[in-house]
Amino acid sequence: MMRALTLGLGAVLAVVVTFEHWVTTTDLPPLTPALSPEVLARDGTLLRAYTVADGRWRLGVDAARVDPTYLAMLLAYEDHRFHDHRGVDPLALLRAGGQSLRAGRVVAGGSTLTMQTARLLEDGPTGTMAGKLRQMRVALALERRLSKDDILSLYLQHAPMGGNLEGLRAGAFAWAGREPVRLTEAQAALLIALPQSPARRQPDRAPDAARAARDRVLARAEAAGVITPDAARAARAEPVPRTRRPFPQDAPHLADRLVSDGARL
Repeated sequence: MMRALTLGLGAVLAVVVTFEHWVTTTDLPPLTPALSPEVLARDGTLLRAYTVADGRWRLGVDAARVDPTYLAMLLAYEDHRFHDHRGVDPLALLRAGGQSLRAGRVVAGGSTLTMQTARLLEDGPTGTMAGKLRQMRVALALERRLSKDDILSLYLQHAPMGGNLEGLRAGAFAWAGREPVRLTEAQAALLIALPQSPARRQPDRAPDAARAARDRVLARAEAAGVITPDAARAARAEPVPRTRRPFPQDAPHLADRLVSDGARL
């Protein structure tokens, strides 16, 4: 009996050690993405921004500079156990697996926000087992090395918002015409829905799909008690933007000269 118990404990320890080694030796992707150069007014207002080398708009943002209602809605919709798990949520995976089995097809992935961040950092595949395992490994490693706020900020910087827009702040300027520090419930819901399928939900090209996706986010937020029924009703009545707004283009000549000279912006 003691021998069997000893062997069992040894096997468990071996699994734990192997798992820890698998996580701690993960080769992480770069965690500091290239950001759009910005020219700011004295009060911090954005005067002009520029795309990064690959032609994308990717403006710097962190969780501390984002509307708290947006953040609460994001977690309610994408990962309500974000602050409790360590990168992978077994309960979410089991729930997603059960839903897919009952439906006879994949209807939910069970990915945490950390796993989604891992996928965005590497621009990895979404529909393969190897891709999912890689996301889990990177997510577990990210949770060991970064704070929850740091991980959330990485997601906010990389979330695709349609076309060459990347990150919440670029999406907020393009689809709401403002910084994400203050958003309406409708604007927040749209910016939460877009990253799931940006090409199919881009408001200027597929307004009906964008509205339907936005309204699903609002319904989840209402059910979770994040927003009131009255707020949800008012948000559903708000029209979806039909055109993409331009980024601020103030002081163009001065801004061009500063960027050309390599000034510290």
